[in-house]
Amino acid sequence: MTVRIILTGGTFDKHYDALLGQLTFAQSHIAEILERCRLGAGVIVEPVLMLDSLDMQPEHRERVLASCLGAPESGIVVIHGTDTMQDTAAVLGPALHGSGKRVVLTGAMVPYEIRNSDALFNLGFAFAAASLAEPGVFVAMNGRLFDWDRARKNREAGVFEET
Repeated sequence: MTVRIILTGGTFDKHYDALLGQLTFAQSHIAEILERCRLGAGVIVEPVLMLDSLDMQPEHRERVLASCLGAPESGIVVIHGTDTMQDTAAVLGPALHGSGKRVVLTGAMVPYEIRNSDALFNLGFAFAAASLAEPGVFVAMNGRLFDWDRARKNREAGVFEET
């Protein structure tokens, strides 16, 4: 089975720029991650956006939806920023209902390249969900799989929880 990974940016793919002293976007970490996880075979990577989810606009979410609709794969992982992940899920959920696709949004609270990042675990968990779950749209964070309309980010605790 092939799983498509759609890249949209988010904390997951941010780099620390020592000159500016801030997190920025450069090249995605996904090739290195797939090699580390030994997930290269059976994976299609589709870069769609590279931005912070707080900067996402409705037209960006429509691009993600178009990529999901146009994908021949039934298993799709969307790497997304955690701040507005549920907003994108709210666009994808109704639009993909009945499509037979398993679309799993995931991200990271800590960038991949920073020690103790949750990016690897979240991606692996999302990949498994996109391969094994029933069709639908889900959010996979912190070892939990939520229906698209039942997840929320608890900023104080730094985790996702069921609504």
